[in-house]
Amino acid sequence: MSIQLTQDHVFKTYLREGRPFVKGRGSKLYDDQGNVYTDFLAGIAVCNMGHCHPDLTAAICAQAGALLHVSNLFYTRPQAELAKVLTEKSFADRVFFANSGAEANEAAIKLARRFFQAKGETDRFKIVTMQQSFHGRTMATLSATGQDKIKKGFYPLLDGFAHVPFNDIDALKAVVDDTVCAVMME
Repeated sequence: MSIQLTQDHVFKTYLREGRPFVKGRGSKLYDDQGNVYTDFLAGIAVCNMGHCHPDLTAAICAQAGALLHVSNLFYTRPQAELAKVLTEKSFADRVFFANSGAEANEAAIKLARRFFQAKGETDRFKIVTMQQSFHGRTMATLSATGQDKIKKGFYPLLDGFAHVPFNDIDALKAVVDDTVCAVMME
């Protein structure tokens, strides 16, 4: 039933595999026929925290019981505390919280271009990415993606992106010039 409902009502953005999963515990997933699998993937661009760890489940339930969602127009202690930890453990002095990898990548594209615009270097806007890369489904991140099959049907894309093969330093050197503001790589 889950397979047919998905095929009928969910966009076909990914080739789905196997039987529907109905529960998870630790690193194990269970399908609708009782088969057990070890979860080596968890998802695309996610942190694998395992499934149903009692401490994590309790923390999520406690937070959902206190405050589930508040707009970024307001202050919340959990967001402020997480931002503090992230800045203390990274190079950054501030954090941008995003809803998806595409949104984070879009912000990175904008920040790279903004950096040079603010310095008066308006000709530095090109971003170099790799062929066969995937950066997201927004127009900017789709433009950054180095796979024609994913871009098909969405033209015209945004200007200002160049794609080179992975592990080809000569190809990279050939496109990096005074118009490049960033190299973006997965």
